[in-house]
Amino acid sequence: MEESHALLRWKTSLQNHNNGSSLSSWTLNNVTKIGPCAWVGIHCNHGGRVNSINLTNIGLKGTLHDFSFSSFPHLAYLDLWSNQLFGNIPPQIGNISKLKYLDLSSNSFFGAIPPQIGHLSYLKTLNLSKNKLSGSIPLEVGRLSSLNNLTLYANCLEGLIPHSLGNLTNLAILYLYNNSLSGSIPSEIGNLKFLYSTALSHNKLSGSIPHSLGNLSNLVILFLDNNLLFGLIPSELRNLKSLYYLELGNNKLSGPIPHFLGNLTNLGVLYIYNNLLSGSIPYEIGNLKFLSELNLGFNKLSNSIPVSLSNLTNLIFLSFYQNSLSGAIPKEYQNLVKLTKLLLGNNQFQGPIPNLRNLTSLVRVRLNRNYLTGNISESFYIYPNLTFIDLSHNNFYGEISSDWGRCPKLDSLDFSTNNITGNIPSEIGYSSQLEVLDLSSNHIVGEIPTELGKLSFFIKLILAQNQLSGQLSPKLGLLVQLEHLDLSSNRLSNSIPESLGNLVKLHYLNLSNNQFSREIPIKLEELIHLSELDLSYNFLGREIPSQICIMQSLEKLNLSHNSLSGVIPRCFEEMHGLQRIDISYNELRGPIPNSTAFRDAPIKALQGNKGLCGDFKGLPSCKVLKSNKQASRKIWIVVLFPLLGIVALLISLIGLFFKFQRRKNKSQTQQSSPRNTRGLLSVLTFEGKIVYEEIIRATNDFDDEHCIGKGGQGSVYKAKLASGEIVAVKKFHSPLSGEMTFKQEFLNEVKALTEIRHRNIVKFNGFCSHAQHSFIVYEYLEMGSLAMILSNDAAAKDLEWTQRMNVIKGIADALSYMHNDCFPPIVHRDISSKNVLLDFENEAHVSDFGIAKFLKPDSSNLTELAGTYGYVAPELAYTMKVTEKCDVYSFGVLTLEVIKGKHLGDFIFSISSSSLNLNIALDEMLDPRLSTPSRNVQEKLISFVEVAISCLDESPESRPTMQKVSQLLKI
Repeated sequence: MEESHALLRWKTSLQNHNNGSSLSSWTLNNVTKIGPCAWVGIHCNHGGRVNSINLTNIGLKGTLHDFSFSSFPHLAYLDLWSNQLFGNIPPQIGNISKLKYLDLSSNSFFGAIPPQIGHLSYLKTLNLSKNKLSGSIPLEVGRLSSLNNLTLYANCLEGLIPHSLGNLTNLAILYLYNNSLSGSIPSEIGNLKFLYSTALSHNKLSGSIPHSLGNLSNLVILFLDNNLLFGLIPSELRNLKSLYYLELGNNKLSGPIPHFLGNLTNLGVLYIYNNLLSGSIPYEIGNLKFLSELNLGFNKLSNSIPVSLSNLTNLIFLSFYQNSLSGAIPKEYQNLVKLTKLLLGNNQFQGPIPNLRNLTSLVRVRLNRNYLTGNISESFYIYPNLTFIDLSHNNFYGEISSDWGRCPKLDSLDFSTNNITGNIPSEIGYSSQLEVLDLSSNHIVGEIPTELGKLSFFIKLILAQNQLSGQLSPKLGLLVQLEHLDLSSNRLSNSIPESLGNLVKLHYLNLSNNQFSREIPIKLEELIHLSELDLSYNFLGREIPSQICIMQSLEKLNLSHNSLSGVIPRCFEEMHGLQRIDISYNELRGPIPNSTAFRDAPIKALQGNKGLCGDFKGLPSCKVLKSNKQASRKIWIVVLFPLLGIVALLISLIGLFFKFQRRKNKSQTQQSSPRNTRGLLSVLTFEGKIVYEEIIRATNDFDDEHCIGKGGQGSVYKAKLASGEIVAVKKFHSPLSGEMTFKQEFLNEVKALTEIRHRNIVKFNGFCSHAQHSFIVYEYLEMGSLAMILSNDAAAKDLEWTQRMNVIKGIADALSYMHNDCFPPIVHRDISSKNVLLDFENEAHVSDFGIAKFLKPDSSNLTELAGTYGYVAPELAYTMKVTEKCDVYSFGVLTLEVIKGKHLGDFIFSISSSSLNLNIALDEMLDPRLSTPSRNVQEKLISFVEVAISCLDESPESRPTMQKVSQLLKI
């Protein structure tokens, strides 16, 4: 009866003892001659004493505080798995002296494991997993000499793994994973000769893997992943002949992958990903005939993949992701017919991809960020189980096959940044499960097929930086699950369809750099979750609709470089979440809204609008502007007629000049006389004002006092106009006496600057050619040239690593724009640190287009050797042919200069030689004036250096395009 009363007292303490019928049989009325042995979950021995309590997964809620452990001297089995029990584990649990099996797992017990648990000398299984236990593992656990299963995973245990666990010589299972245990793995674990499975993963264990683990000859499963272990993989692990599952990933292990792993022929799963392993993949890995999963990703492995791995015909998962592997992917890999996951991305594989048509079991494929080639329509086939494929950032060519519409389970397809041509096949609209489609940065033409509107599961659609044209189909408004839409940098035209307002889950919309016209659709107001909207570089007109303020989630808005007019809606003052705005280069007027986004906006985000005013830096006061307008009305009549007279005079002068020029050509005379060259050839206008005389006044007739730089073509002056605005004036060297023609450099620069507009190219304001002066006026950039900054120790220290990388990205973007988005393409030919200017925010602006070349498709594009010594591509010395790859070479030189802080001189030639290993020590390439970069920044700098070195290839054909360079630098 004592056991019955003890159980009933405990039942009464439970919070839900009256709910349900799980313990309804536990009543005194139900006590028979044999006591509680007939109750649910209670079992007795032949003497009628309780020896087993099994109450698993029946919803018990309460504590063990009222459980009288001493009332059950014969109890051998206690299993309370998967209930809602909480509180401390009472120390009285140590009174059940005959207990052999204890399972309190999957509850909510907290506090420390009581050391009294060490009194349970008969215990064989101890399972306290999936609770909230804290503190350390008590040393007393080492007294449980009969224990063969110790399971403490998924708690909050901390401190060291006690050495006393080495006394548990009968232990077969040791699971301590998913805790916060620290310190080293005790070598005494090597004493556990019968250990079959051990998992110490997901802790904070450090130090090296103990050599003593090689004594565990019966070990089948070894999990040490997700810790802080370092050092080499010990050679003693060669003795683990029974090992099937070896998981060492997410540590800091270094050195080579040991060859002896190829002798562990029972291995079925080998995971050593995300460490610091280096060297080659051992050929012996190909001996592991039973291997089904191999993950060596995220290491520093190099050289080629051994062909022997094609022997692993049972392989279903293979990952070498993000290493430095190179060479070709062996064609024998087409024999891995069981493969479901193939992850070889972020390496340096090159050459054609092997034919993977036989790998019909594939589910996930990542070959991205390599140098693979081949016709994309011939190397792949229909994969009935494929869900994910990423071939981005390679050199695949050809057209996209319509067969991709026949992969019924495909949910993500990424072919971005390749050389793919042709149209987007309409059959892709049959991939009904497709959620992500990224075809950006290719050469795809034609219209966006309306069939894409059928893909009701679409989440992300990226078609940016192609040559897509035509009108955007209203059917895209059917993609109601879409969250990310990027169609920027194409040739899409006509109006933006109002149906885009149906995409209510959209948080990113980029339609910039297209040819959209008409007004901004009011229906975009329904995109209430949108955080970023970019409509810049289009031909949008009319006013900014006030409904745009309804999008309260908007954080970034770019409407620059359009033809928007009218006043800026005042409701912007209510958009408290808006952080960045750019309305530059429109026809907006009136006051700037008083909001954080406008107050914090740099002046370049507001400039290019003639009528804006407000109490902002660089803008006129609205009061002053109003008084000026009133005054201008009064003097309009006074000014109008003289102005018309001046215009007539100018027309006469220009007419006289051309008449004189015709006479000069007819007589074929070569005489040049100062008295024949007076007058204006053209007049500079800046924001509608004739400012030739103002430039002369502001520079004191180009006095050296105002000179801020000199070059081969001329000198640059700083000029402060009457309005208070500061501009830079590049004055070309004076022509020879009597010479009336423009110098070719002057013509080139004017033509280039009037053809292009880009945030990383210096802004052109106007030009003037006078008998005495030929000059160009452009924006004044406060920080000066990159060459000047790098040559000054104090200024160079202020240009820290992240800013330097942003400078490099900006130059790359500018060159990519000139090469790919201008027609005909423009080659700068003089990319150097002296021709890159920085603004106050250290953003790069490419300048000096005096020797720029417009590439004509029907021309040889031959030219004389020109440019700055040390930056000129070597092939120009013997071919004299200008291509975009000349700028790519100069960019590579400049990138290394920015990272090193100075030009690398003759070292450039050794870097560009094909025999040089790309794994250059980073510290040799860094500017010693800056502090050592963090590990994350170091990894980015390494990628920048590698991209720069690829730009320096002796063969122009082997250099990447600036479009690809720009993409690689944004990783």
